[in-house]
Amino acid sequence: MNFEISMHDQVHEAEILDIYRANDWSSAQKPVQLMAALRHSHSLVTARQDGQLIGLGNAISDWHLVVYFPHLLVHPDFQNLGAGRLMMQAMLFKYKDLHQKILVAEHQAIKFYQSMGFVRAGQTEPMWIYAGTEH
Repeated sequence: MNFEISMHDQVHEAEILDIYRANDWSSAQKPVQLMAALRHSHSLVTARQDGQLIGLGNAISDWHLVVYFPHLLVHPDFQNLGAGRLMMQAMLFKYKDLHQKILVAEHQAIKFYQSMGFVRAGQTEPMWIYAGTEH
């Protein structure tokens, strides 16, 4: 499939919320905070097919040592077709010179991120204080 991957796309709240809701992410229940978080991210990458937003991801970085990838979502109707891989490749290229690239993965996403070069961080355990409901 042909996807348009962009690091400079203008996205609208309705299309973003559609993807978060389709993936059952609790952040869709906080649209004001979600939109602010995405607007204040260091980078935002999008995937479109025929003009329709089908995926997005963001990065938070100090731009010197560390980048964290908190969100990478593809609409369920377009998963496993390569859009997520293209978006992550764009992000990894942008941050290729940074010392540490971090994300938290679960379930089926673990194998995807491993295929992109991510490995478990030594003996660390992911930890959080979380106000969501989907876990």
